[in-house]
Amino acid sequence: MTSRMLRVSVCLVPFVLLAGCASTGGGQDGLGPAIGESGINYGASRTFPVPDDLRDNVDFWRHVYGIWGRGEVAIHDDEYLGIVYEVVKLPGTIQASYTSSQKSLVNARKRHFEDQLASIQQRLRSGQSLSGSDKQIVRKFKRHASTDAIYGAAERVRAQRGLRERFRRGVEISGRYDEIFREIMSNYGVPEDLAYLPHVESSFQTNARSSVGAGGVWQFMPSTGRQYMRVDSTIDERFDPILAADGAARYLSQAHAKLGSWPLAITSYNHGQGGMAKAKAQYGDDIGRIVDNYKGRYFGFASRNFYAEFIAAREVASNPKRYFHEGVSYEKPWPHDRLVLMYSMPADHVARHYGTTKYRLADLNMHWRDKIVSGNAQLPAGATVWLPEGTMRRVASHPPRYATPVLVASTNAGSRATKEPTRAIAKVDKSTKPVARAPKNPPAKARYHVVKPQETLYRVAVQNGISVSQLRKLNKMNSGDNNIRPGQKLIVGI
Repeated sequence: MTSRMLRVSVCLVPFVLLAGCASTGGGQDGLGPAIGESGINYGASRTFPVPDDLRDNVDFWRHVYGIWGRGEVAIHDDEYLGIVYEVVKLPGTIQASYTSSQKSLVNARKRHFEDQLASIQQRLRSGQSLSGSDKQIVRKFKRHASTDAIYGAAERVRAQRGLRERFRRGVEISGRYDEIFREIMSNYGVPEDLAYLPHVESSFQTNARSSVGAGGVWQFMPSTGRQYMRVDSTIDERFDPILAADGAARYLSQAHAKLGSWPLAITSYNHGQGGMAKAKAQYGDDIGRIVDNYKGRYFGFASRNFYAEFIAAREVASNPKRYFHEGVSYEKPWPHDRLVLMYSMPADHVARHYGTTKYRLADLNMHWRDKIVSGNAQLPAGATVWLPEGTMRRVASHPPRYATPVLVASTNAGSRATKEPTRAIAKVDKSTKPVARAPKNPPAKARYHVVKPQETLYRVAVQNGISVSQLRKLNKMNSGDNNIRPGQKLIVGI
């Protein structure tokens, strides 16, 4: 989350040039209505309510995602997000990172408002008159917070760069995954709109890594990821968007069961379930009161704003025509075949069976680590392998079991012993009884899966390459029945 925090450096631009580089409306000058003036009914959903004291925060992030581009930087109060002092327009070439002069400009504008706020605070205390620009800032505090909130505001000045271009690209990438993410959420009985969370976490960048170790579209930390998926030296399912979505749905379902509120469950995705349980114990289910008042040790800017960011992302992503007049080109849904391995085997063994290369498979399977691609480790049984679309229509069979080549030493007179792979040959013993041949049409044998703790019907179906409805049918379960228990033996194939 700290990657979202804007970094600024020492100012090198003369202050006299700054006035022509910035707008001062906090949202005017063609950038849309000011914070709090949009009239959008964010709180229309009972599932995702937006209390009045959170509306400014949501509207701020709506501007960040859908209105302010990376050429704009909002200078604002980091607690009362409705208070935007200025939207700085960056000079020169606009790139992913700042030029030194752009950093200097942002830093200078921050210092300008820090100094002005300190001066206003002193003037108010001493009863001195205020300038016109001072009065304008005081009016912002009266409207979005209170006059008293201006005390200490000089220490709360923050800069936030617009993310409109990045967010738009994330909306386009989301076309690849949205349908299956929603299906996964539905299968776990959680709101389908939780599929919008990656817009907040990663903008759907599949290789996203945070400075604290979170990874993938869903930004799982390794420790949390291990509770819901495979994360080890060979497979890291955090980097498979679909497998990680399954983990995210399970996490959110458990968080909601514990916390009893979707705003709290969503915030726990950033702050943890234990932290949100403490917040709830003090302030109940009201996310607005929690954001305004909770002072948990790690409940900082990112945690306070996480739910507001989700609501804003949901608004912008679900209304692309409102925010992206230039249009959005959605990517096609994930077009690949899914194979769940029945046995452990090397990646190139899978590739040869389906007539492709392990490097092409590695491009599709972002959860494979280097050991798999290099051949120094095998894919484990139960692992998901994504294949090029149509592969399993062309080759319907599962790869055969992999037999490790046997190395046999052979010697020749006058030469060194050499080792080369050879086929294993059974030594015939006269006392050995002949092995009975298998019948041409052996009776069908069922395949079973023993349910592990925290496994769900959906997870069992996915691991065994069948649908939930097929799994219910094989086990004579009623439609809609999702109840299974650890140790239960389920039929997963015949």
